[in-house]
Amino acid sequence: MVWSKTGHRTTGEIAQNNLSRKARKAIDKLLDGESLAVVSTFGDDIKADKKYRKFSAWHYVNFPADKKYTDVEPSEYGDVIIGIEKCVAMVKDKASTKADKIFYLKLLVHLVGDLHQPMHVGRLEDKGGNDIQVQWFKEGSNLHRVWDSNMIQDYGMSYSELAESLPRLTKKQKKHIQEGNIYDWVEESQDIANELYDSVEIGEKLFYGYSYTWWGTVENQLQKGGLRLAKILNDIYK
Repeated sequence: MVWSKTGHRTTGEIAQNNLSRKARKAIDKLLDGESLAVVSTFGDDIKADKKYRKFSAWHYVNFPADKKYTDVEPSEYGDVIIGIEKCVAMVKDKASTKADKIFYLKLLVHLVGDLHQPMHVGRLEDKGGNDIQVQWFKEGSNLHRVWDSNMIQDYGMSYSELAESLPRLTKKQKKHIQEGNIYDWVEESQDIANELYDSVEIGEKLFYGYSYTWWGTVENQLQKGGLRLAKILNDIYK
């Protein structure tokens, strides 16, 4: 799971609150009034269905710590960048059916959230931190899971409470976060992932201190994901 359901819904809620009037109207019509928070878990929900297996590789991208995304040959199975680009293209394409537009819009909401979970831009050799075993409050976990769900679940807030509790930003601050594109944002997530690899040792016992140190980063990434998703959607529905 990625960012946990709470994390994804938080990102969706932030995006919903930052849509342009035109984008909000178009999306409401397409999703029959369902919010971006509600549909944000779609990418994980469909994993249980084998017919959607081809989308599995779209949830992450792994490349060497000392390389840029554009320096590496893309996976033949796709990755989160390829997935986002495909979703945007399908939603924008006037020839797409309504069903396809709905499917790829829901998937887009999920994948932009994935892009901002740093361990989804981790290293291939340890499966984005999945093979780095640690303990979380004396329970078995791994670096990936700590960032996917352990910290957010233990924080104990609903997605709406979490979205509401995030730092208040000015229009100028929001605009600054929304600058660049997915190629810039994937490098940003990779830089954070590189820090996170150094934040633990294999087998380390993690407690409140780890959350205290890194919770600000969790908040920042959730907020950035939501604001940048809003930018992508506002650009689609200009």
